[in-house]
Amino acid sequence: MAISDRETRNFHATAVVLRHMEYGEADRILTLFTLERGKMSAIAKGVRKLKSQKSGHLMPFTQVALYLAKGRNMAVVSQAQAMRTYDNVRSNLLLTAYTAYVAELVDRFSFEDSDNRPLYKLLVDTLDRLDQCTEPATTIHYFEVHFMDLLGFRPELTKCVGCGKAIQPLDQYFTAKLGGALCPNCAGKDPQAWRVSMNALKYLRFFQRSPWAKVKERVIPEAVEAEIKTLMERYLTYLLEYSLKTPPFLQAVK
Repeated sequence: MAISDRETRNFHATAVVLRHMEYGEADRILTLFTLERGKMSAIAKGVRKLKSQKSGHLMPFTQVALYLAKGRNMAVVSQAQAMRTYDNVRSNLLLTAYTAYVAELVDRFSFEDSDNRPLYKLLVDTLDRLDQCTEPATTIHYFEVHFMDLLGFRPELTKCVGCGKAIQPLDQYFTAKLGGALCPNCAGKDPQAWRVSMNALKYLRFFQRSPWAKVKERVIPEAVEAEIKTLMERYLTYLLEYSLKTPPFLQAVK
């Protein structure tokens, strides 16, 4: 059976709204991460009008079912129905800041029209965990570790990336350039490498190999959490080649 022109112009998508931008007098341009197509842009026409029925369904960090029409430059939102609004996140400034950080990572590391269903699942699972008020720092670092896995940037934490020998139970170094841990003997192979404690490496390795069910009750000691936070920010900044916008906001909220 031939596919009609109407069927090729219109499509459904399940998405998380990562961010939006005001456009014209009443429209918004949305950056979406969809189950079916990965990252994509869409325009919601008239959504800023007082009588718009779509506005409450298209807020940032909302999981939404969409019906879209193909436009000249980007898809046009025809219908929108919120699936999850994550009300606990919206009512808590710290959780909102963490969620903004997650959304920025997905946005900055993703390309348009390149589907990644495992990443969509990780994104939705992380929003669910934050909304359930699960230990937020643990949730975020677990997300970061598995986010990097899915993008092919998994850091090597069990053996030295300089000599290949197994990491010994003592403080090491971390190199963003070489993508993992350096033993003290190899620290000179990257002058920009920095010291990292064995405790921080143990938590990161635990996150790499463990399902969420084993991780969710774990509370990271404050000093170790600060170290992991710094390591992740430096590694992600190196990969992106520029600084993220949300960490300073998150730090200010804390």
